Amino acid sequence: MKKFIQIAALSLMSIAATVSHANDDAIKASITKSMPAAKIGDITETPLKGIYEVSIGAETIYMSGDGRYAFQGHLIDLEGKKDLTEEKLSAARKKAIAGIGNNMIVFKPKIAKYTVTIFTDIDCGYCRKLHSELDTYLAEGITIQYLFYPRAGKDSESYHKAVAVWCAKDRNAALTAAKKDEKLDMKTCENPVDEHMKLAEMFQLRGTPMIVTEKGNTYPGYMPAKQLLEALQAEESN
Repeated sequence: MKKFIQIAALSLMSIAATVSHANDDAIKASITKSMPAAKIGDITETPLKGIYEVSIGAETIYMSGDGRYAFQGHLIDLEGKKDLTEEKLSAARKKAIAGIGNNMIVFKPKIAKYTVTIFTDIDCGYCRKLHSELDTYLAEGITIQYLFYPRAGKDSESYHKAVAVWCAKDRNAALTAAKKDEKLDMKTCENPVDEHMKLAEMFQLRGTPMIVTEKGNTYPGYMPAKQLLEALQAEESN
């Protein structure tokens, strides 16, 4: 009897695995048909029966097992008080930023306690305000990693300024000068500005500055150093 139960359990596991694999195939086929360029990541079943979570780049969508229906939004566990979608998105953001490597402009404090990545536009007023207070962030032990997001798009004046800053001999000094609206040597060279912009689009960025923490959480808009420090400390304690 015990042996029969073991065989039955193994059979059920095999059937479940087959069904799951079939769902994965149906979902992948559906996405590939409607979005041929999509880079499909993990496909996992959610706590909702028959609904699957699908990672596409740094985005998350939900689909029926047959791949016919899809919807976007945040899946929230009300009982557990957790935003399940945001947890997934945060992990995707962390991975995507790590993929940028050293292709950022970094301002480091003497003693680093925290690191944030900020999407910035050289001509954005609040981006300039944040940068003008850079010393206050560094004094709190916050490392600032900048990525470019010229909101006016490629080939705009802001875009060309970003390229010129990257191509400068001293990028940090050039960025500070650009934020003060000082004249730049408009050099061109191989640069990561387009890569930064693609990443911003993946993050569905709508404005600048946008702050991304080490855990992948986001804070849109300008935050004073003390307020940002409090947010980072709270994040660390959770």
